[in-house]
Amino acid sequence: MTRDQLRSYCLEQRGAWLDDPWDDGDVAKVANKIFAFTGTDSVGLKCGRTREEADEWLARFPDDASVMPYIGRSGWNRLRIDGAIPDDELREAIDWSYEWVVGKLPKKDRPSN
Repeated sequence: MTRDQLRSYCLEQRGAWLDDPWDDGDVAKVANKIFAFTGTDSVGLKCGRTREEADEWLARFPDDASVMPYIGRSGWNRLRIDGAIPDDELREAIDWSYEWVVGKLPKKDRPSN
């Protein structure tokens, strides 16, 4: 999966939009919440409800998954997009991160079907 393919997939999610708040990589948002940090060779995603759940990615892909600085304790990981993680698993991880973030939004802010 390339960075452009990753960004396109993120933007296919209902209500998703691209933002560049820090000039060092785009983020995909739904409403005002980030669900994906898109770097040049990786994506930062919510990979579990807890750090322990997210650690499963680290165990399965030790060379291609890492804990994100600052927010990693909340289950956010950085996943390499050009490594051993299959594209379909990256897409599933994007879907899960998106659904988790949407589920935490107030109902009035959730995208409509």
